Amino acid sequence: METPIPPLSSIEVRILGALIEKEITTPEYYPPTLNALLAACNQKNNRAPVLALDEEALARGIVSLQDKGLLESFAGAGARALKYRERLCARLALKPDERAILCELLLRGPQTAGELRSRAERMHPFASTEEVQAAVARLAAHPDGPLAAELPRQPGQKETRIGHLLGDQPHAAEPPPSADLPPPPAVAAAREEAARIAALEARVAALENEIAELKAGFAAFKSQFE
Repeated sequence: METPIPPLSSIEVRILGALIEKEITTPEYYPPTLNALLAACNQKNNRAPVLALDEEALARGIVSLQDKGLLESFAGAGARALKYRERLCARLALKPDERAILCELLLRGPQTAGELRSRAERMHPFASTEEVQAAVARLAAHPDGPLAAELPRQPGQKETRIGHLLGDQPHAAEPPPSADLPPPPAVAAAREEAARIAALEARVAALENEIAELKAGFAAFKSQFE
């Protein structure tokens, strides 16, 4: 049994949920860059609530998840920017149905078994709500500690709702970081990489212009002897 998963903030919950979703549904675009991950966290469909994170808030969540061993960044051969992938599912050795249910709970918060069945269909097919409940039961009895549970029914609710137990539920608004703080390492690295690429592209463009001018000058010089 590994060290229990530390409690997660609502931003960390959204980041992990978005990464798990993209890994399953669009593997050809996984792992994402910082900008793609930001778009995934803020997208309007399959999210509750819809957030409006900025680079600073996202990067702070990334750094915190890296410190907890739940996310890693890398730049492969030929990569033009850092990319990010989650390590939560591998650490917990989740099965496909468990992973789909946990992902939906991370992205939308507490839901009924019926809602989970229909919404998780895009990541894993469930033939019945009983299959959903079986996956939830395994998450609740996970050897590394309970990951999900049925929540007490609230006034006005007809059905029991299921929630994850990894930390905070998403909030519609997050306090903005102090403007006096320096940018987090993830943001600084992304900005430095973008600046480096822009400088190289500008240098290549300048060299191409110089070559074109040299060719034109040589052609003019050559024409004097023809």
